[in-house]
Amino acid sequence: MKILVIGPSWVGDMVMSQSLYITLKKQHPDAELHVIAPTWCCALLERMPEVDKAIIMPLGHGEFKLPERFRLGRQLAAEGYDWAIIQPNSLKSALIPLFACIKKRTGWKGEFRYGLLNDLRSNKADFPLMVERYAALAYPKAEMKDHHCLPVLPWPALSVDPQNQQQALNQLQLNTGRPILALCPGAEFGPAKRWPEQHYAEVARKQISEGYQVWIFGSAKDVVVAETIRASLPETMRPHCHLLTGKTSLHQAIDLMALASVVVSNDSGLMHIAAALQRPLVGVYGSTSPQYTPPLAEKVAVVHTDIECRPCFKRECPLGHLKCLRELPPQDVNTAIDNVSS
Repeated sequence: MKILVIGPSWVGDMVMSQSLYITLKKQHPDAELHVIAPTWCCALLERMPEVDKAIIMPLGHGEFKLPERFRLGRQLAAEGYDWAIIQPNSLKSALIPLFACIKKRTGWKGEFRYGLLNDLRSNKADFPLMVERYAALAYPKAEMKDHHCLPVLPWPALSVDPQNQQQALNQLQLNTGRPILALCPGAEFGPAKRWPEQHYAEVARKQISEGYQVWIFGSAKDVVVAETIRASLPETMRPHCHLLTGKTSLHQAIDLMALASVVVSNDSGLMHIAAALQRPLVGVYGSTSPQYTPPLAEKVAVVHTDIECRPCFKRECPLGHLKCLRELPPQDVNTAIDNVSS
């Protein structure tokens, strides 16, 4: 059997997708599994042993471009896929498997996908967690009445490359002499997921005083936030705070994150990477909810406020006050660090 999966576009969603891929390989151990994903997610696929081939999606997120989708579908038709699973809910994501003439096309109802999918699932609400919705697509429709029908789900588990890890340590002049507190203060989704940098700085200050060093992870978009955190520390502590934002590839971020003694992260792709590496983790939630996308790891503490307007799932605070984040005190996170580290 040859299976094509149209993967999601967000890093965190792609990490959670691994539960689907592991399930597919358990059910069909001899199957060849190919996954289409944006360039920025392919590094994750390369760390998933279940994925035999990562195919780069040549179109940007949100781009329709019907002729390009048709051409890609016709190119993939030569692969002779037996089954396509479409993880996103959009109409456009279902077009390539149709153009590739894949006989069985599985996915959730989504937007106007009647005819595009011939194994259409319509009871998405019966699967509260995103990871459950992904994994349910691996099973026959008749068996998946609700999430209680799912077996125990395999959690994502990214592999680590020790050689690449050592090279990254050398390149960035890092060492493991002190235990490592990894901070992930960014969130691609929007400001309603970002805990204030001054709160992160207070956590860094306390943990450095107790013997940790701090590594701040993130993309180039998070450089200013990381610099603000470091600049807020007493000068004597700054040598123990290392800014990795914008300096690492995703491969390097995975391998370096694997060295962390504990991770504090907003609800972001890096949070799910830390969970898939089974690092002790404190997940900070603002506008979103762990009831939908929880970190899947053994040692996890989730912190959030209980104000009545959260979770709103908005990119920006619709009330303009961001109380769900600003009113979450650093002490709560420091206490959670102690709990997951013990």
